[in-house]
Amino acid sequence: MNSIEIFNGLLNDYTLQTVALGTGILGIVSGVLGVFAVLRRQSLLGDAISHAALPGVVLAFLLTRSKTPLLLVLGAALAGLLAMAWMMAIIRHTRVKEDGALGIVLSVFFGLGLVLLTYTQRLPDARQAGLDHFLFGQAAALLREDIWLMAALGGLALLLVGVFWKEFKLLSFDREFGASLGLPAAWLDLLLTGLLVVAIVIGLQTVGVVLMSAMLIAPAAAARQWTDRLDRMVALSALFGLLAGVGGSLISSQAAGLSTGPVIVLCISAIVLFSLFFAPRRGLVWRWVRSLRSRRSLRQELVLADLYALAEQHADWQHAHSVDTLQAISGGASVTASLDALEQRGWVRRVTEREWALTPAGFSQAQSLNFPGSRSETAGGSA
Repeated sequence: MNSIEIFNGLLNDYTLQTVALGTGILGIVSGVLGVFAVLRRQSLLGDAISHAALPGVVLAFLLTRSKTPLLLVLGAALAGLLAMAWMMAIIRHTRVKEDGALGIVLSVFFGLGLVLLTYTQRLPDARQAGLDHFLFGQAAALLREDIWLMAALGGLALLLVGVFWKEFKLLSFDREFGASLGLPAAWLDLLLTGLLVVAIVIGLQTVGVVLMSAMLIAPAAAARQWTDRLDRMVALSALFGLLAGVGGSLISSQAAGLSTGPVIVLCISAIVLFSLFFAPRRGLVWRWVRSLRSRRSLRQELVLADLYALAEQHADWQHAHSVDTLQAISGGASVTASLDALEQRGWVRRVTEREWALTPAGFSQAQSLNFPGSRSETAGGSA
């Protein structure tokens, strides 16, 4: 199926429209809020809360015998907040560190959720069908009422981010300084964590508790490679989340039985890998290119310094020196490429096939480099 047919399907297919809209909303909200989790080094917090939301979903169903989206989301949110409170209590009142507390909360709540889910599946009632989809998500089951709920909760979260933008920014980069200014750091921390809970619970039905942490962390991690400004990072993270959500929905719609949630995670993973390799300044490819250019520039400067040192020994900066001499000074390394590059810059000139000399511009450049203790001096001053 070509891109035109995919676009027509997006315009005419009601189910695909609903899924793409829901995953797009999820990508934007999780992308924005995930930035603050990454900057505050709380990446695992989203993983713990998403796993902790599972027993809340199942308990909400057991208590109400209803799969109304609002009730299930409320149960997931309460479970997530309870897990967060328990984790903070463990850190405050015991010697267990944050990573240990996260592991305890994640395993206990997720284990409890699996036990409750197994129990619920054995009930003589057909209404519990579909609860297991909260493990890995089932975006195809999204309804318009689910979209409205996701949009309302996500919009409220984004509105609060805009209202408390300066406070969240200060909390992310210098919490102690913010507290010294009189900001209620503890309450702001609680509010920001609560917004993370909102982002997680609206994505449970789409990507599930197992994969939801990727939607929080991956867009922000990719955006971090492209910029040093918070506002641009938030915008890029939201864009990457949107592209992964909608793109994953479109890709999964082309094959029967292909789950949308895992495909979305693969899409955002591809964006992260591309960013890690090709983002300017931080990308591995550009870093390798800069390193290669730096090594070449250093080799050229060293060859220029060697010519300058030899010229000083002969008391004649126009005196030509052989390539073999320069290679002997450099320890046998080839200097031909460096001499060609220096010639293009007008700093050396070819006297004969195997001899080179400084130009007036090259002599001035070598003096400005001011290499102390050139390699020719180290070699004993032989020319």
